[in-house]
Amino acid sequence: MRRWRIHVRGTVQGVGFRPFVYRLAVRLGLSGFVFNDAAGVLIEIEGAAGEEFLVALRDEAPPLARIDGVDVIQISPEGNTGFAIRDSMATGDGTSSIGADVATCPACLAELFDPAGRFHLYPFVTCPDCGPRFTIAGRLPFDRAHTAMAGFAMCEACAADYADPASRRFHAETISCVRCGPRLSHSVARIAASLRAGQIVALKGIGGFHLLCDAANEEAVRNLRHRKRRADKPLAVMVADLASAERIGVPDEDERNLLACRARPIVLLRKGLGLAAGVAAGLDRVGVMLPSAPVHHLLFHALANSPALVATSANRAGNPLIVDDDEARRELEGVADVIVTHDRPILARSDDSVMQVIEGAARFVRRSRGFVPEPIDLGEDGPAVLAVGAHLKATLCVTRGREAFVSQHIGDLDNVQTVRFYRETAGRMLAMLGVRPELVACDLHPDYRSSLFAEELGRPLRRVQHHAAHLAAVAAEHHLRGAFVGVALDGHGYGADGGAWGGELMLMQGAMWRRGGHLWPLALPGGDLAAREPWRMGIAALVALGRGADMVFGHIPEAPRLAGWLAGSAAGPVTSSMGRLFDAAAALLGVCERQSYEGQAAMELEALVRVPRCLPDGFRIIENMLDFRPLLAGLLEPGMDARTGAEMFHGTLIAGLAEWTGAFARAEGQTDVVLGGGCLMNRVLAEGLAAALRARGLAVWLARAVPCNDGGISLGQAAMARVMI
Repeated sequence: MRRWRIHVRGTVQGVGFRPFVYRLAVRLGLSGFVFNDAAGVLIEIEGAAGEEFLVALRDEAPPLARIDGVDVIQISPEGNTGFAIRDSMATGDGTSSIGADVATCPACLAELFDPAGRFHLYPFVTCPDCGPRFTIAGRLPFDRAHTAMAGFAMCEACAADYADPASRRFHAETISCVRCGPRLSHSVARIAASLRAGQIVALKGIGGFHLLCDAANEEAVRNLRHRKRRADKPLAVMVADLASAERIGVPDEDERNLLACRARPIVLLRKGLGLAAGVAAGLDRVGVMLPSAPVHHLLFHALANSPALVATSANRAGNPLIVDDDEARRELEGVADVIVTHDRPILARSDDSVMQVIEGAARFVRRSRGFVPEPIDLGEDGPAVLAVGAHLKATLCVTRGREAFVSQHIGDLDNVQTVRFYRETAGRMLAMLGVRPELVACDLHPDYRSSLFAEELGRPLRRVQHHAAHLAAVAAEHHLRGAFVGVALDGHGYGADGGAWGGELMLMQGAMWRRGGHLWPLALPGGDLAAREPWRMGIAALVALGRGADMVFGHIPEAPRLAGWLAGSAAGPVTSSMGRLFDAAAALLGVCERQSYEGQAAMELEALVRVPRCLPDGFRIIENMLDFRPLLAGLLEPGMDARTGAEMFHGTLIAGLAEWTGAFARAEGQTDVVLGGGCLMNRVLAEGLAAALRARGLAVWLARAVPCNDGGISLGQAAMARVMI
């Protein structure tokens, strides 16, 4: 007889791993024990079938488990009998991690609607294969006493299931039922009746509150926008199933698979019929998600024929997602007609993830519920780093060994509440992961709240240029080690010269980078105000072309004065930003002159495109600067309509960027090209540019593990900080 001590590292807590080990050991006639510790799961087995056990440990692991490593040593036999699940111990080197929240599994869904079962119509039914994990975890090990379920004592039936090896809820830490578990403050029938009556409902879910209303009811949608002060920004909708998604959207096979994945993200689909016009006005796509919690399934069951519900984050504009019951009652008074809470605390707020399919692959717009805190493999070990991200769409990143843990979406660091959430998230991540950072990484911008936070920490500080971080994030997830060409396209980033960058061509390797070129600069009238009022960038474009403001913007009283000032001034801020170039084009074409949300002008411009077309001689390359002034002049040609202009703008951008990048890559002897920055969320641009570069024989890399926008900046900062000397 032989005995082995086995340590399993990875996401192996809260996923049914110990019950799996127990059943496997019993099946193979092995004695020993298993328990959770801070490093993962510790197992000792004794018997003749040890080798078979080690093979099955990986091959038959539970569906939510992720095994990163298995350490095995042979020890002296003890001659004992039986196998046991022991109490957890808070020992080990802190290399374990918890899983992400998972949507209701098919088995629990069947029980939810089984009239003969104990979980019939129970809105918190869960099992080892589904339910909340990240949002209810207080600390590791992932035992009930360390979660938001600690206050719910198991009833006799649940306790029996918990202790029964034959039950699929054997040692399921989240087990509960209608007799002993959390309760909703309102019945599902009452919620459904309110929605049918056109009311707005605030519903507490897994990671926070949603605001719900009937997505086909124009008045309800208009009321929601008015009360939430969300004028135009698109609203996400939730549907009961894939068939319902196909009634309001036009998903392809990749999008259907993404909708149905266990994370249940919001997926951007081409719009179909059946939604109120106010859900996503001016856009050709709408964000759609399937139910992520049992209560959502119950709600659609009660609503019967309702095709879709608006399901948007419950918060005041700019504030974090609401998770606390008292805060919901206080902040949502006058916004929601009905506020539905429950008595299971949310320990980590987490917005819905948002994704889209580009080039047949799932890409993040926002990475949060359902994916956080799953780590990103960096491919090699390195120092522990806390990277504090950007100012907008802030996230944090903590590295541990070869893993990078990027936080849930936090938001823009413009107010006290969001900054508080940001700081709390940093503390929680470091404590949960057991990491004491050796380095802190931040943006070059000296006034970002994130940069100021980094300076407070008293750790060795590494400052990383914004666009280099965009590109480094993509390189890190794809394990690119050598030199590569990078194209970073976004709205704004603090340049090494203190200027406003945003259309950058770079040569990069590790922590080293060189600016190889940039877009021809345009004036930036009003600074940050220009990002909210695209007509200002339109004026800048007209002045750059030697045209008068009255040509397009005579109806704006301030336009002539601003044009005169720009024409007569040699000084003033300028920008190489691709985002501001989009704004200029949208304004010149009359698509969008004022924005009520970030990226509105660019999104509405993209929505017009059916087939991109290139304007001959629409760009020039002058001393490594890519000049699109000929394209802007083309948009002003008599008879130019918005759709034709949008298609010409996108097609010419793609052609110009491809020629510019290809020439630089050839000159530098490089074949790898990384594309990063928020403008790459534009599907037309991303797919067109990637195809054009591949046609030139180049290998093209795009973000998949994190968003290409500022939500991925923290990963790039961390990757560069780890190799900085």
